Amino acid sequence: MKTLVIYYSRKGENYWNGSIKNLTKGNTEIIAEYVKDATGADLFEVETVREYDKSYMTCIEEAKEELNADARPELRQYLDDISGYNNIVVAGPCWWGTYPMAIFTQLDRLDFSGKAVFPIMTHEGSGLAGAPQALKRHCKGSRVGTGLAVHGADAAASQKAVEKWVKKNLF
Repeated sequence: MKTLVIYYSRKGENYWNGSIKNLTKGNTEIIAEYVKDATGADLFEVETVREYDKSYMTCIEEAKEELNADARPELRQYLDDISGYNNIVVAGPCWWGTYPMAIFTQLDRLDFSGKAVFPIMTHEGSGLAGAPQALKRHCKGSRVGTGLAVHGADAAASQKAVEKWVKKNLF
């Protein structure tokens, strides 16, 4: 089974256990790498052309505006073909109850027919939130499998939990 992880991750200022912390590597990137280590998956990082503000508080307001506008931010690069993969993991932070809109910019370009799709969401208290429902809407023709929610502040310590989820769901 060949696996692809499509992810968005925020470096820099993040909400972390009730305060703002500067992260050199985003929580979702850490989790994506753990999935790669456990499966040999390929990684595709979603990166926007216009970067979000460095201030976390401003960034989440930008994210709210994008959500309300159902925006599709332009990406630096696009993935156009997932035909070589059986499993697609879609990973991102929980912004206003769902993925960052840039994730949907990427997902809406792909053909998910016959694929198994799995949500991963890093969060500070909202769990998977709307991730499974979002994947059902944006990954037409796929089967949405059991997701994994990782408390963002615990991302670095979650390797064993990620491995357990991978063994149960991706093999």
